[in-house]
Amino acid sequence: MSIDPLQIGFMPPADKITTQNVMELVAYGQTKGFDFVVSPLNSPAYRRVLFEGDGPQSPAMTAWRAGMEAFRPEDLVLRTADHSDYIVGTLSEWQDFDSKDARVRLHSELALRQQFNWLSHLGLSGILLPYPPSTQPLTNYGRVLAGSLAMVPYATCWFQVPCMDEVLEQGVAEELQGMKSWERWNSLRNMAGSESKLGVALELSDALPSDQVLDRWFAEPVKVIVLPEVIFLTNNKGYPVLSKRHQHVIRKFLKHKPSFIIQSSTLPKLVLDEFSDDTLQHSFSSPYADYIRYLHRTQEAPGVIDQFATGYQDYLQAPLQPLQDNLESSTYETFEKDPIKYQQYELAIERALRDRPLPTEGEPDVTVIMVVGAGRGPLVNCSLRAADTAGRNVRVYAVEKNPNAFVTIQNMKASLWGDRVNIVFSDMRSWKAPEQADILVSELLGSFGDNELSPECLDGAQKFLKPDGISIPANYTTFVAPMASNKLHTDVSTFKDLAHFETSYVVMFKAISLLAQPKPIWVFEHPNRVEIPLGQDPLSNHHNIRSGSIEFTSATSGMLHGVAGYFESVLYKDVMISINPETHSPGMFSWFPIYFPVKTPLYIPAQAKIVLDFWRLTDTRKVWYEWRVSCIVDGLGEIHSTPLHNVGGRSSSIGLF
Repeated sequence: MSIDPLQIGFMPPADKITTQNVMELVAYGQTKGFDFVVSPLNSPAYRRVLFEGDGPQSPAMTAWRAGMEAFRPEDLVLRTADHSDYIVGTLSEWQDFDSKDARVRLHSELALRQQFNWLSHLGLSGILLPYPPSTQPLTNYGRVLAGSLAMVPYATCWFQVPCMDEVLEQGVAEELQGMKSWERWNSLRNMAGSESKLGVALELSDALPSDQVLDRWFAEPVKVIVLPEVIFLTNNKGYPVLSKRHQHVIRKFLKHKPSFIIQSSTLPKLVLDEFSDDTLQHSFSSPYADYIRYLHRTQEAPGVIDQFATGYQDYLQAPLQPLQDNLESSTYETFEKDPIKYQQYELAIERALRDRPLPTEGEPDVTVIMVVGAGRGPLVNCSLRAADTAGRNVRVYAVEKNPNAFVTIQNMKASLWGDRVNIVFSDMRSWKAPEQADILVSELLGSFGDNELSPECLDGAQKFLKPDGISIPANYTTFVAPMASNKLHTDVSTFKDLAHFETSYVVMFKAISLLAQPKPIWVFEHPNRVEIPLGQDPLSNHHNIRSGSIEFTSATSGMLHGVAGYFESVLYKDVMISINPETHSPGMFSWFPIYFPVKTPLYIPAQAKIVLDFWRLTDTRKVWYEWRVSCIVDGLGEIHSTPLHNVGGRSSSIGLF
């Protein structure tokens, strides 16, 4: 298993770094095996700008505001571009963008712009932005950042956020401690814009938030994990280690590939004479960095699903439309590699065969199985193996409308199946079957259960199923859940149009957080014995219309970026397949979840009710979904909601032909 490169940096106390020792810090970092070091851009002397000039209209202030005032040598720690690719800068600690003193606010803003200009000039790789005390608002800070990030187009910007609140608020449940830090980050991020390059440097502490609070961070752009040396323990060999809880959290974050910063409360001895060429080549690396690399090396090997999903995590894909489009051979081949799906189908067919009554005297000893939408034949193979296991004689029909896939099953019949299988080139909805089936088998499910038009296809196919015949699958249930994912919403936003916000996407979720656990919204059963109402066109599709309004409660606050969709399907009796997180079939990878975005993210307060309204609608040519989301707070009623998305299927639909 290949391991992705891991970047680990070192950050000493900012007030201890000077122009005289910053190159020694670089040498120390390189000697100890760090990939970068963190240093302030400016010295404490830069604080002079708070006091110079007689006021906003003074010549000195006017020149500074016009960008004509240069740094003085004593202002700077980083005076040259030496090792610029190895250093991440930090701002001056005196800057207070939301001070009650207007002079301090103004000088802080001008100083930030001057620092950003200098950082860009030096070509530093990144900037670590400080976290103001929780007693201060972030309103002006957010405005300043929003207007300044474009000044450093090639530098990474990290906002350092403590994982736990600085002051534990009374009345807040212990399991929700740490949410204020997320709230402050969320406020700043929303002002800067979710599409900005601003990322999080999440600082861990001795105490860690609950899993439900940490879960919010997994939906955020956490680019760095900051680890103070003081949170490490010492093992019996004298080496630094982390508690089991800290290890668990770091291993979860490692899946998101962050960098790490080891934060020291003391300044190491920085004497260049100690770092001779021989020492640089042979000195020991930092035991803290070595420990993080050990955790990185010993990550749990990816499972079957993770291996299959490599390169697909949080990647927007259009759902398949196999009824409208002919799938390519590579698509069939990919899904045929799923062992769990076909294992479950084979088990379902075998049990259905065993449950069929034995023929009475004079009746044919043959069970008719019709595989509709046979593709390249994997379900035909399942049917034949199940028949052999159950000891039953079968006659199989393989019905397929894709002319290219049909070539493959012609070859399969000639080389493997022989007379046990009859192949039929036809759309299942229009085929005239020569006999009725005992068992009807299909794999027409999509990530949302019905989004590949399984109901419509099986409506057309069930006419050749015997009155006591068995459909596999027997039913499928659609589940929905409110979700947060800054990454996915940002990716949809890049298209800069409404249509992409009214389109569903198949996504292997990674950087997401569910605001509540999924709930069922509707179900389809087969065979469909619904009677057509008097006066309704027998060929109409209105009986496949569905709608649901589902209410959730969010335990913590969060940003809602859309709706996650899943399905569970009963193939036969107790044999099922599922992508619902709570019942997911282990090792099955044929389906990723589905993502329905909302155009404008909603802020969800803790304990607020979230209402998801969904419709599955149809006309003579297509099927489409419409959706909206509302947030309701007790005592206040509906506080905000999204518009209705995809009205009339104007942006996305599934073709019936």
